[in-house]
Amino acid sequence: MAGLPLKKNQTVELVIEDLSHEGNGVGRYQGYTLFVPGALPGETIIAKATKLKKQFGYARLMEIREPAASRAEPPCPIYKRCGGCMLQHMDYDAQLAFKRKLVEENLRRIGKIEGALIHPTIGMEDPWRYRNKAQVPIGEEEGGLIGGFYAQRSHEIIDMKECLIQHEKSDEVVACVKEIAGKYGIRAYDEEAHSGLLRHVVTKVGFATGEVMIVLVTNGERIPHAEALVQELVEAIPGVKSIVQNINTKRTNVIFGDVTRVLWGEEYIYDTIGDVKFAISARSFYQVNPVQTERLYKKALEYAALTGEENVIDAYCGIGTISLFLAQKAKHVFGVEIVPEAIEDAKRNARLNEMDNVTFAVGEAETVIPRWYEEGNVADVIVVDPPRKGCDEKLLQTIIAMKPKRVVYVSCNPATLARDLRILEDGGYKMAEVQPVDMFPHTAHVECCALLIKK
Repeated sequence: MAGLPLKKNQTVELVIEDLSHEGNGVGRYQGYTLFVPGALPGETIIAKATKLKKQFGYARLMEIREPAASRAEPPCPIYKRCGGCMLQHMDYDAQLAFKRKLVEENLRRIGKIEGALIHPTIGMEDPWRYRNKAQVPIGEEEGGLIGGFYAQRSHEIIDMKECLIQHEKSDEVVACVKEIAGKYGIRAYDEEAHSGLLRHVVTKVGFATGEVMIVLVTNGERIPHAEALVQELVEAIPGVKSIVQNINTKRTNVIFGDVTRVLWGEEYIYDTIGDVKFAISARSFYQVNPVQTERLYKKALEYAALTGEENVIDAYCGIGTISLFLAQKAKHVFGVEIVPEAIEDAKRNARLNEMDNVTFAVGEAETVIPRWYEEGNVADVIVVDPPRKGCDEKLLQTIIAMKPKRVVYVSCNPATLARDLRILEDGGYKMAEVQPVDMFPHTAHVECCALLIKK
């Protein structure tokens, strides 16, 4: 590309100054920014330019001349090839500091919020084996089934025996499915040819209960030798309570199809977070790190400062996880969620916990909550936990019009959090404090809980 200070495949020496929001090292060559996966701030490295754009490029780490004090030895044998984690090469305390800084920089740069109280990131005592759900694509190599996560920026499956951030049960399930399905001649799905049967193995584990669900995602309705396959899985895996088939015959990289049926056992497994019990189905969204979820939700409950007299609205309520936490201390909680199945699960979870001070509605938060407001339903506290794209502008304007005393914003994306906080601040709220929580150790993701108080 004309006008750039280097060419593709050129090797250069870089001093790494920072980490990007994706966890890549950031260095500059003659003023031109290069992102280098695997490099850490403070390191002097040799890197090879791999992809060059007008404003920035990517480079491969070839040699570390001077390692950073925060560099760690990744314990995972396939870490450098697998795209599941980005930060195993970084000391855990340094990861927590990076995540707090990421939040601070987003608030300052995007939200124009200076000097906010941002607490140190709440980390884990043991930041391994924390995921209760694995979604593992299945492929074939030399006639045998393989299963693992994709290599970074590709659809090449890296076969794995164990994943150090998944519950051990998930490893056991994937290994058993590969072996038993392979024995019965079940073929893996081939994306290119849109042929073969087994697309993904999804596992869910109740950390508190030990219950296990296995979901076989298939490109077709019929599983050869289904009864024998199921029987062998039941015998091989202690704790399995549910074996489910999900049928996805579309040419898509979306994991689940529309049809789900139970092959053996129950439709649900159960887990608890704090004192609240949850039923989890094959399609339920349930937080993947129950230990840190409890800490995050306790913080949301603390920020809500409930006395038992408040009406609370929980926007984006999912299967009712935050709603039911809040209902322990609130007069009444109103939850809204766009996915009908999630609302059915939320109602079931309310019954399961014998909570009758919660009401759940299906629909877009930005449509339902303004309707509630027009009908005269006002909230003392509003809790939002939106997807990565953040809150809809219409919802933010309704919150501002409703004038709740407190807004608790749970976020999985510091950039959209900062954008939305700016709108709420302009609408008469003061951002009091933010608590980052490390929900996904060894990745670049950070969850936050922010408290806004009406000025």
